[in-house]
Amino acid sequence: MSAVTRLLFDRPASDSTGLWSGADASELTFRTWRRSRETARALAGGLADADVGKGDSVAILAGEPAEVAALVQAVWLRGAAFTMLHQPTPRTDLETWVHDTRAVIEMLDAGIVAVGAPFTDAVRGVDLGTPVVSVEELAASSNETVPAATEEDDIAILQLTSGTTGTPKAVAITYRNLWHNQQAMLSAVAFEPEDVVVSWLPLYHDMGMIGMLIAPMLAGITTVNVTPLAFLKNPVSWAELVTRFGATVTAAPDFAYSILTRRLRRAPESAYDLSSLRVAIDGAEALDAATLHEFAEAAARFGFHPEALMPAYGMAETTLAVSFTAVDDRYSTDAFDTDLAERDGIIVREPAARTRTLVKLGRTVPGIEATVVDENGDPLPADRIGTIMVRGDAVTRHYLGPTGYVLALDAAGRLDTGDLGYLTATGEIVVTGRKKDVIIVSGRNISPVAVERAAATVAGVRPGAVAAIGVRLPGATRESIAVIAESDASGNADTCERIRKEVARAIYDDIGVTPAVVTVVDKGALPKTPSGKLRRSSAADLIPTP
Repeated sequence: MSAVTRLLFDRPASDSTGLWSGADASELTFRTWRRSRETARALAGGLADADVGKGDSVAILAGEPAEVAALVQAVWLRGAAFTMLHQPTPRTDLETWVHDTRAVIEMLDAGIVAVGAPFTDAVRGVDLGTPVVSVEELAASSNETVPAATEEDDIAILQLTSGTTGTPKAVAITYRNLWHNQQAMLSAVAFEPEDVVVSWLPLYHDMGMIGMLIAPMLAGITTVNVTPLAFLKNPVSWAELVTRFGATVTAAPDFAYSILTRRLRRAPESAYDLSSLRVAIDGAEALDAATLHEFAEAAARFGFHPEALMPAYGMAETTLAVSFTAVDDRYSTDAFDTDLAERDGIIVREPAARTRTLVKLGRTVPGIEATVVDENGDPLPADRIGTIMVRGDAVTRHYLGPTGYVLALDAAGRLDTGDLGYLTATGEIVVTGRKKDVIIVSGRNISPVAVERAAATVAGVRPGAVAAIGVRLPGATRESIAVIAESDASGNADTCERIRKEVARAIYDDIGVTPAVVTVVDKGALPKTPSGKLRRSSAADLIPTP
């Protein structure tokens, strides 16, 4: 029996801690972990009726966190693996979503799709290529089941990668991976029985599902989960939940802290109490040092302690965690000579004409080893930029794709993260960018994030809605920079012209390169993954043809 299965189903479940959940902060309900387990046993009976057993796969389409928590446990009771499907939104083209979802389900070879609120009616009668069974139908079973005898190398989760659209791909997370990630999380965050977690993160993303739901569930501590729409509709609901529940742990991507900062600055004194937070994880995307500084400054009015901010690095391939800033340490940054870093891949911290400041992401969590290598795969010393490789018991061994399982590791058992970065002399990880997104101009390796942040300083450009990509224009002999920026004033020709000129100037002043193309587009035009990350390669389609 796997350690996760024993922990969940052999240990007595709590009658006092559990899950607060709902669509938003105004309609939360509480379910103890004991009741969640009882619900899971009923759902597992329905899964048994549907012939779901050990080694099978179940796709889940549900938004209510309490239903999701019970479904996850029910799937594991049967010894199967679950996948959270990407969820349609009011702006989703339903025909495209059905096409992509059928491709995912076919890849998973899912026995059923377990559907819950608010999607039950939306997919009723839709052909997804496999039986669709509602949570209510599963719960109506009178079948009683016992936990399956899972093994450590059995697959527990097939986590869709954040870029999964069209051609599907999933990370195969085993019970062994999950267990070791859980131990790393317990150590890095230092969970205590009285902790309270607050989250609005999507449960189809690894940080929301594994970090904010499964980790508290396995630890038996209370978690408050609302849907992402709650935050998007009312960003300060995040602060309201922290205040109401005296939350001690929360997490979000960098853009969310930026949004909340603007709302906190306008809030009256004593509107919120953020003094209970001892851990506020910032991860899942490139971190901006200015965002962390501004959030800490704005939140201090409401009792927030800056040392609670915890920059982190993680990915689905490592189940979740790679590195965390130490709990009791204040986060720190690294400022270095930009020219030397871009041209030679060397970090030099002496005064320079152009400097870049990045956030340190802490040391690796227990059980994870990180190495930075050159293009030949040979390890690099500290302060040399290369590819970040990771190894450990929480790291997946396989991806699942349309043609089956493929090995994710190299001959040394290392995973290529796809990220560029370096290790400091004290072993902290600093990520400089994604390998596939780097723009090479005149021998310089320019990070698109640096370009995007310069462009975002221009009035009229929507924050977090800029994409920088490398392009080779007709007749050009080398790569140059193209910038696509969203603006609410995209229909005003004079404003667009001003934005284009000011964006080009801001980038030149900060990066030292003038972009070849600056395009202003409508709000929401930039393509993003289901988890909200920019799809830079697809954004190239928005560049006007010369």
